[in-house]
Amino acid sequence: MPPCPSAVRPRAAALAGALSGTLAAALLTVLLTVLLAACSDKPAPAAAAGPGAGAGPSAPPPLEVGVLTVRPGTVGVMTELPGRTEASRVAQVRARAAGIVQQRLFREGSDVRAGQPLFKIDDAPYRAALASAQAALARADANALQARANAERAKPLYEGQAMSQQDYVAATATRQQTEADVAAAKAAVQTAQINLGYASVTAPIGGRIGRALVTEGALVGQGEATPLAVVQQIDPMYVSFTQPVAEVLRLRAAIAAGQLQRASGAQSATVRLLLDDGSRYALPGRLLFSDLTVDPTSGQITLRAEVPNPQGLLLPGMYVRGRLELAQAGDAILLPQQAVQRGSDGDRVWVVAADGKLSTRTVKLGGARGGDWVVLEGLKAGEQVVMDGFQKLSGRSVVKPVPWQPPGATASASASAPAPAAASAAAPAPAASR
Repeated sequence: MPPCPSAVRPRAAALAGALSGTLAAALLTVLLTVLLAACSDKPAPAAAAGPGAGAGPSAPPPLEVGVLTVRPGTVGVMTELPGRTEASRVAQVRARAAGIVQQRLFREGSDVRAGQPLFKIDDAPYRAALASAQAALARADANALQARANAERAKPLYEGQAMSQQDYVAATATRQQTEADVAAAKAAVQTAQINLGYASVTAPIGGRIGRALVTEGALVGQGEATPLAVVQQIDPMYVSFTQPVAEVLRLRAAIAAGQLQRASGAQSATVRLLLDDGSRYALPGRLLFSDLTVDPTSGQITLRAEVPNPQGLLLPGMYVRGRLELAQAGDAILLPQQAVQRGSDGDRVWVVAADGKLSTRTVKLGGARGGDWVVLEGLKAGEQVVMDGFQKLSGRSVVKPVPWQPPGATASASASAPAPAAASAAAPAPAASR
């Protein structure tokens, strides 16, 4: 119904005042109410769907992808190599005196110090031999004393021509012979003391001793030096790594071409260990040397590192992986490994241009550094690399880049954000009526 003209209401009011009578006033009131209700109705909107109604379906918005803006810098090229731990010093405890083992003086698997007694061998024969050598020394001293006295008496007689030259020479030779006998007897005493000392077997070095290889009552040292135990020094610990010679040649060629530069103090590079269970060893080590000989059977070079082991966590023979920094890249880029798609035809990344156009780029990797790849070639400063949403990129040429956030950073940010207050709790309570 079309809207009523503005003059309807005043005219109706004037007509109601002109009429008289109860019935006429009632009929006019009903008619006025109907006219006013009709005039208050508003027309419905012509098009609820907006100006575009009736046209075809619109194009979907561009896909949002997380991107990371790359920034070159000096990056250390890390090399991860397999290795085995070994004790820095190993000593086999052997019996150098023949006899019966009487006592074991250590606890198996304990730490021992250098010179600590470990075994006691029956020393009765060696004590007897020492006593015999000491007696022989006493007899030689007595003979030497008499020979010296005879030679001293012969000298003035010979000078006064009261003794022939032959007798004087014989007295002098006897004195020298007895002095030589004394020296030999002293050496025999020293040898007997050494053999007696061998009856008490001591630790040649400080370290951790393993199990005893003999028990009390065993006959040892009969014809050969019998092994008794093994002592190993495990603090510090040595780690021997193996590196393919092809990788060494490739690293040297990159350094010679100027793509990489040798890390400062490469011969004492820091070494980080990854244990067999995947955990990281807390204390860093240092590279001692790189072997000059290539193993002809495996084509690998051996490197040795020294790692502190004060708690004894590392044991000889453990398999570990070592991360070493042997070179540095000047204009390299650290890129999370999830952004690189590796294949037989090369390593590629998705790059988003300033206008949102999507393209792939071949990159050259220089190794891993933690959870990142070191990109040597293929990217420039300021370019945006796609970090997620790869499964949705097929068939698309334009995307909408948004800053990429690592999963850990997103989770921590959402955990630290305050919880929103409930709307019902924030609404004020109605005031009480008076």
